[in-house]
Amino acid sequence: MSMTKKKKSPQPTFDGIQIYLNRQFSGLDPKDPSLWPALPRAALYIATATVVAVVLWFTVLQDYQTELETERNTEATLRGDYQKKLIKAVSLDALKKQREQVQQYVIQLEKQLPSKAEMAALLSDINQAGLGRSLQFELFRPGQLVARDYYAELPISLKVTGKYHDIGAFAADIAHLSRIVTLNDLSVSGNPKDGSALVLEGTARTFRYLDSEEVQAQRKASGGKPGVAK
Repeated sequence: MSMTKKKKSPQPTFDGIQIYLNRQFSGLDPKDPSLWPALPRAALYIATATVVAVVLWFTVLQDYQTELETERNTEATLRGDYQKKLIKAVSLDALKKQREQVQQYVIQLEKQLPSKAEMAALLSDINQAGLGRSLQFELFRPGQLVARDYYAELPISLKVTGKYHDIGAFAADIAHLSRIVTLNDLSVSGNPKDGSALVLEGTARTFRYLDSEEVQAQRKASGGKPGVAK
């Protein structure tokens, strides 16, 4: 029984590959690539696809990249806003309690401000505080009323004479009045007529709240701008 030996195919050599490539790429007609051999056509397809990909990257895809970066920045900003709002939402109950406390404090202060009808009684209380300490009023002159946003300020020029301790007690009595009265620009000097007495000069300032009609008139006079004195 005889066996037929198969012939081995020859291995390609560098020279053979070079000759094959030269044959593939020689004599190509640039006007009609469809007639080119398979290898040049494949190389042309790859080159064309590469050029198209590069053009797309620098035109369309580059715009998408810029838009993506913008959206990422927007996302970071929104995250920051969300965290801030979350902190406010968590502390909302505490802020409400603080607001209620402030409102109660404002109401208490408003109660210490007399109305227009109560101003005469307050001036009498200031005068009686001095007389009750055996002080002599040489000057007690209310000045011009200064209107603010929701309240009015009344300065009162004072000049009283009396003993040192009596003047101190008078100042303490003013501070403990049920209405708000402040003593400003105080000066104490000796009394040339009585060496044992002192002279107190200064300005007492008291305040009263404005009624609704006065508030509207004040806003109208200030052109709707708050905080303008008149």
